[in-house]
Amino acid sequence: MIATALDHLTAPPSSKLLGWHLLDARPRDGWVRIGFDGRPEFCNPAGFVQGSILSAMLDDTMGPAVFVMTDGKLYTATITMTVNFLAPAKPGPITGEANVAQLGKTIAFVEGRLMAENGTVLATATTSARLVESAKAIR
Repeated sequence: MIATALDHLTAPPSSKLLGWHLLDARPRDGWVRIGFDGRPEFCNPAGFVQGSILSAMLDDTMGPAVFVMTDGKLYTATITMTVNFLAPAKPGPITGEANVAQLGKTIAFVEGRLMAENGTVLATATTSARLVESAKAIR
């Protein structure tokens, strides 16, 4: 796998809870693929991963797309996020993909999607996010 700015970043507790792990990245394209663990503890009474958990997974996919594209110089703070739930998510591996649609001076626009292990698209999202300089960018 290609080296990215994420290689030297300690995952926050929220990412660890979701089972976040980098699967692939194309930093120049602003694209990432992230793996998540759709744990049974995340399920609603119907037995599907709860929508807010899926939203968190999408958020935790789209932000890293900007981070790798900017070589770790910029974090994101979500301004808006629109999520479309397309299929119920059963417990098990979930894969997220995100692509930076536009990187401005202060705002990024990013698109993301989550897929089940069999390739079924579970949810899609778009976000606008404020760009926040990391300590690396301030030095």
